[in-house]
Amino acid sequence: MDITEQCVVALTWTLKDTLGEVLDVLDEPVEFLVGGDDLLPRIEQALQGHAPGARLDLHIEPEEAFCDFNDQLLFLEPRNLFPAELEEGMTIEGTALPKGTNPDAPRNAQYTVTEIYPEHVVLDGNHPLAGIAIRLSLKVEAVREATEEEIGRGTCGTGFFRIDVDPDGTPPEAVLH
Repeated sequence: MDITEQCVVALTWTLKDTLGEVLDVLDEPVEFLVGGDDLLPRIEQALQGHAPGARLDLHIEPEEAFCDFNDQLLFLEPRNLFPAELEEGMTIEGTALPKGTNPDAPRNAQYTVTEIYPEHVVLDGNHPLAGIAIRLSLKVEAVREATEEEIGRGTCGTGFFRIDVDPDGTPPEAVLH
């Protein structure tokens, strides 16, 4: 079966930045809904018409991947608003930001704690790969028809490439693999 809109593909891949640094490796096949919310549009376009066994090497610029870095999504917040056990690298959903944080911080974003100072915390609402061009070497391991349930949900439940907002306004827990 060739890949078409509204089918499920099982993929393996190696994701690198343009300097060749490995950012992610997926050795075991994971299923993604083509025509849903699981993959970046650029990846879906490249997969069209391919069959199991196909190998693709993609170069994806930031605007087609995780957007350019937006310094308006950086927020310096008072340290005392956060728990003592806060650590760099932790993520906080915008809807869970403590009272007293900047009201202009979008509540539909997911924030990464990038720095902790004695008096302040730096929160970054950009995707961790924002501003980075990526190189993706992928292999199509399998292709199957999507179920009505998968099509209705718009996902196989593996939104590795997105931090989207659910219909109720809350970010999902899944981030990049």
